[in-house]
Amino acid sequence: MIKVKRRAAESAPEQTQKTIVGAIHPDVLRFTVGKDPVLDLELVEWDCIGTAAHVRTLEAMPVKPAIISRQDRNAVTGELVRVMRAAREGRFVITEADQDVHLAVERRLTETLGDLGRRVHTGRSRNDQVAVDIRLHGREHLLGLILETAELAGGLLRFARKHERMPMVGRTHLQPAMPSTVGLWASAYAEALLDDLVTVEAAYTYNDRCPLGSAAGYGVPLPLDRALTARLLGFSAPHHNVFYASNARGKCEAITLGALTQVMLTLSRLAEDLILFSMPEFGYFVLPAELCTGSSIMPQKHNPDVLELIRAKAARLLGHSTAACAVIKALPGGYNRDLQETKELYLDGVATTRATVRILSVMARSLTVREQRLREAFSPGVFATDRALELVADGMPFRDAYHHVRSHLDELLTADADAAVAAKTHLGGTAGLDFAWLAGRVRATRAAALKRRKASHTALARVLGVGYPDLA
Repeated sequence: MIKVKRRAAESAPEQTQKTIVGAIHPDVLRFTVGKDPVLDLELVEWDCIGTAAHVRTLEAMPVKPAIISRQDRNAVTGELVRVMRAAREGRFVITEADQDVHLAVERRLTETLGDLGRRVHTGRSRNDQVAVDIRLHGREHLLGLILETAELAGGLLRFARKHERMPMVGRTHLQPAMPSTVGLWASAYAEALLDDLVTVEAAYTYNDRCPLGSAAGYGVPLPLDRALTARLLGFSAPHHNVFYASNARGKCEAITLGALTQVMLTLSRLAEDLILFSMPEFGYFVLPAELCTGSSIMPQKHNPDVLELIRAKAARLLGHSTAACAVIKALPGGYNRDLQETKELYLDGVATTRATVRILSVMARSLTVREQRLREAFSPGVFATDRALELVADGMPFRDAYHHVRSHLDELLTADADAAVAAKTHLGGTAGLDFAWLAGRVRATRAAALKRRKASHTALARVLGVGYPDLA
C-alpha cells in the first residue's frame, strides 16, 4: 500500500509558475533566471530608452493600420520615463516571474496601458533588446571611464611636474639600477593610461553599432527602418547583417572587458609600486592616512588596503575577460542562453574599473614625497651605467668601460644624483619629459569624450521627449 502511494506521488504533475512567456517549472525558472532580477536593475534605464526608440520606429513603419500611432507612442514614452524615474528612486522591482528587465518593463506597460503595452514588443526579441541595452550602457560607461581615466592621468602628470627633477632610484628586478626621478616614474603611468585608452576607444568603436531590429537574429517580415532606430539612439550605424547582430552579443562584452583589463593592469602595477615605495624600508612616499585602514588589534597600523584590493580587482577583471571569451568560444551561431553568463561579468567589470580609477585619483591628489629618503637610497652602483657611458664618450670601448666601472665603483662615491638626472635631455629622459604634450593628450581625450557624451545625451533626450540625463 505504501509503495502504491509513492508511485502515485511520483507520477503527479509538478506545479508550474506562470510568466508572460508561458508556464515554467519553478525550479527551472529559478535556475534560468539566476541573478537577473538584481543585475537587470542596472539596465532598466537603457531598456526603457531602447523601447522608446523602438516604438518610434514602429510608428514610422509604412503599414496600415498603424501598429503604433503618434498618440500611442507618446503614451508609451511617457510611461517609460516614469519607469526610469521609479528605477532611479529604487521603486522599480523585477520579480522572478518577470525573469528579466525586458518582461518587467513590458508588464508595467501592460498594467498601465493595457493592449497598447502588449503591442510594444512587436518586431523585436529579448535577444536584440538586451544587446541594445548593453550597448547603450556600454557607451555611457565607456565615456565615463575615459573621462575618469583622463582625470587620473592628469593628476599623475601634475604630481610628476611638481616633482619633475626629484631624484629617485630607478630599479630593475627591484634592485637599484640607474638614476631616475619621481617625475619620470609618475608621468610613465600617466602615459600608460592614455595609451590604455586606445584599447578603450577600440571597444567604444566596436560597441557603437545598433543591433535593435535584428530580433532573434533573423529579422522580421515588417518594414522596420533599422537605420532610423540607430540614429534615434545616437549610434553611428546599425549592424548590417541581422545574424551577425545576434552573434555579436557576448563578443561585445568580451571586447569591453578586454579593454578594461588593460586599464586595470596598469592600475595594479601603479598600486604595487605605491605599496612598495611607501613601506618603511623604502619610505619614498607617504600614503594619506585617510585612505588607509587600521587594524583591529594593532593600534599603530595604517594599511594600504585600497592598493591591495586594486591588485585583487585587476585579477578579477582578468578572470572576467577570460571567462567571457571562454563562454563564447564554442557557441554555435545564433542566440544561446550561455550568453546570460556574460552579463554579470560585464557589469561587474565596468563598475569595478570605474571605481578603481576614481579612488586612485583621490590618492594621486593626496600623495606626498619624502625627499631625504629618496636621496638616501642612492648608492655608487646606481651611477655605474652613466659612468661607463661617459668613458665611452671619451673613446673607450663599451665593454672595457663596463669592466672598468664594475671594478672601480668606489670612484662613484661622490656622484651627484641631480647632475645625473639633468644629463638625460633626450626625448622622454629624466630631463626630456614633454609635459605639455602629455597634458595636451589629456585635454584632447577629455574634449572628445565630452563631445560624444553630449551628442549621446542630446539624441536620448529627443527620443524620450525630456531632458537627459536629468529627465526634467
